Amino acid sequence: MSAVPVGASVDVADVGGTSVPPRPTSVAAAARRRLSRPWASLFAVVLAVLWTIPTLGLLVTSFRPAADINTSGWWTVLTNPSFTLENYETVLSPDNSQSLAPSILNSIVITIPAVVLPMFLATLAAYAFAWMDFRGRDVLFVAVFALQVVPIQVTLIPLLSLYVDLHVAGTFWAVWLSHTMFGLPLAVFLLHNFMREIPRELLEAARVDGAGHVTIFFRLLLPMLKPAIAALGIYQFLWVWNDLLVALTFAGSSRDLAPMTVALLNITGTRGARWFLLSAGAFVSIIIPAIVFLSLQRYFVRGLLAGSVKG
Repeated sequence: MSAVPVGASVDVADVGGTSVPPRPTSVAAAARRRLSRPWASLFAVVLAVLWTIPTLGLLVTSFRPAADINTSGWWTVLTNPSFTLENYETVLSPDNSQSLAPSILNSIVITIPAVVLPMFLATLAAYAFAWMDFRGRDVLFVAVFALQVVPIQVTLIPLLSLYVDLHVAGTFWAVWLSHTMFGLPLAVFLLHNFMREIPRELLEAARVDGAGHVTIFFRLLLPMLKPAIAALGIYQFLWVWNDLLVALTFAGSSRDLAPMTVALLNITGTRGARWFLLSAGAFVSIIIPAIVFLSLQRYFVRGLLAGSVKG
């Protein structure tokens, strides 16, 4: 009897003297064929162009003189091109009151701990929920997951009152702690699901060799978690970097603490007369997130797909 490779599609044919009915096409294969058709590719290109046009307009506007921005749309550069670097000089000059230079450093100081702290705590908590047996584990995990449905807005005033009592309001600590608390539930949930996909036999073999929880976590699981940690790290980085509400509530608008988002809010002036600087400021603010995303893009894609299929 001739052998048929596992996973190979078989049409109606005589295999070993017996007629074998055709194997049904999988949903994933059918979806892959539909997405590879020319009309699907054309739709993706059109969608990408429509998505890019506003960003292109913002980029062109950032290089236009203030007078042109106030009187005509960005598309007029096709017939009357006029460009200047004055907007970027204004938002980057350290001697200018509208400068974003101090806020760039503040954003970095806020973002790095606000990403590292929740990711570190989430990996430890996810390991405990996934591979450590203790009373009330499932109930506690459901409670942590349920925290995702609590709106951030309803926690701002109670947290601010607590920070005032602890004398940390208006400091970086208040922002770090807030972003850590807000980012933990989702990070714990996703990392827990990823860890549960790791074969139990792998951990049991490590325990047979005498490895404890610390050794298993740091030397066995942590290297395998790189894609998931990178994906969540990028997500947390972008969320913290683009956050306005938490930073404005707990750090205020002081130039010594204000991140990029608060500086962009204040860059237009009290009456909004300098709104034309927003385009240049917006592109300055996306430089670092773009670098982080592009440098970790391969981990981001792998992390999003991690645990989505078995086999």
